[in-house]
Amino acid sequence: MIDQNTNSSAALPTVTGDKGSKPQISAPTGNPPSSLQKSDIFVGTGKEAVETSILEVHYTLMAWSSGALVESSWDSRQTATFPLSGVIAGWQQGIPGMKEGGRRLLVIPPDLGYGAQGAGGAIGPNETLIFVVDLVTVS
Repeated sequence: MIDQNTNSSAALPTVTGDKGSKPQISAPTGNPPSSLQKSDIFVGTGKEAVETSILEVHYTLMAWSSGALVESSWDSRQTATFPLSGVIAGWQQGIPGMKEGGRRLLVIPPDLGYGAQGAGGAIGPNETLIFVVDLVTVS
């Protein structure tokens, strides 16, 4: 596993589950980290994502404050496809270098997520986001 910018006040969630299936994420404990945290669960071997890539991913999102699962593309069995340049800053900073076939944990502080405004009812203001991202294809 690759941990970057480790913050000692937070215990990052544990991610389990087999490659190619919905990950299970343990509820976080302690105060959320103040900087972006990323950790590779599975290292991919395919094409590498860069800032200008278009990605096809499976993802699972948990809110740090509640430990509640917010949404998962695995539940609908539909991947999401988008340009990396068009998503939140935490993804733009946390995904480059990831390769197809990989699974990465991202813990994204509010300033790199949805900030003070939040996002709909499921993501409140100043929420720290926990994403587990499976990179399916890079183009």
